[in-house]
Amino acid sequence: MELATTLTSQTVRNVVREVGINANHWYPVGWAKQLKVGEIMPVKVWQQAIAVYRDTNGQIHALEDACPHRGVALHNGKVQGCNLACAYHGWEFDESGNCVSIPYLPKSQKLPRAQARSYPVLEKYNLIWIFPGDPALASSHQLPSIPEFDQQDQWLVVPVTAYFRAHFSMCNENTMDVFHGFLHQKLQGWFDPVLISLKETDNSVCAEYNVSYKGRMAKFLGLSDRADQVTTLPISIQYHYPHYHSTLQGVSSLYLMRLPLGATESRSFAYFFFKVRLPKFILKPIKPLLQTLLQRFVLLKFLAQDIEMVESEQQAYLKNPQRRYVEINPAIIAVQRLILRQYEQYLRDGAVDS
Repeated sequence: MELATTLTSQTVRNVVREVGINANHWYPVGWAKQLKVGEIMPVKVWQQAIAVYRDTNGQIHALEDACPHRGVALHNGKVQGCNLACAYHGWEFDESGNCVSIPYLPKSQKLPRAQARSYPVLEKYNLIWIFPGDPALASSHQLPSIPEFDQQDQWLVVPVTAYFRAHFSMCNENTMDVFHGFLHQKLQGWFDPVLISLKETDNSVCAEYNVSYKGRMAKFLGLSDRADQVTTLPISIQYHYPHYHSTLQGVSSLYLMRLPLGATESRSFAYFFFKVRLPKFILKPIKPLLQTLLQRFVLLKFLAQDIEMVESEQQAYLKNPQRRYVEINPAIIAVQRLILRQYEQYLRDGAVDS
């Protein structure tokens, strides 16, 4: 559905700051390369503590991070073959969460019916993905498509992760909100944004803006030929619940995957793909250096400013949840509607007990 792009006053629905997630989607929980064979990674997806481990065959598995014997955190245990052994008594659980061994029981004795919840888990794009909802629905839901990941010889790729002490709705609105370029002006951010198109479906919000750039960074990224020249380009931002994809025409592509941890905690895992105007034979040997420089001195600086604002917004809400706020960007209101709609859909479908 095509929506109006007029900037008019609307009241923010504060209930969006309290809702949970639609768990029937895939969520990233960590970088796959950081989980070595025989290691266990504690993660969380919307208040669900999960132990992710890589078995001796290199396969990853995910179990509820609580031993069904005494509730001890399984991430403190030990990987034994394809199983995960609890640190307390050595009870072993297979990839399905079934108790398959208790070291102090005779081999002939029947094992108790102790089972840890298991989660569908995938490894793709150097990310570990977990499906925290109904396992029967996992195969019918697709991961985000990142075609540039397999075309890295054509792009400068910069991975970035972030942690916010804020509800995921605030983080998502920050990603959709191009009008906050004012915040980044000292970093040579964008200016004069104009919302030119806005579309909404049951599971997505897609907005297009025109934005202007100027300065040394704009020249380096190929946005303009001269640092003192203003260039205006269209930027497309697509929120396909629960993740984002945005493109700056002919220059960059961003995939931002959101991980809601709890009512006031969120993470994100992102890939920035840049087109750099250098011959391949020059670009290839300096790619690692450019990746480090862009990550440390550009992207993380922008991100730090965003984190500060989003966390400030969260603290203000916690101090006075009844206070009413005003928004004029219809794209933000559309994002709020989508978050509420997805959570309501999850409740209608029958939420899986965590």
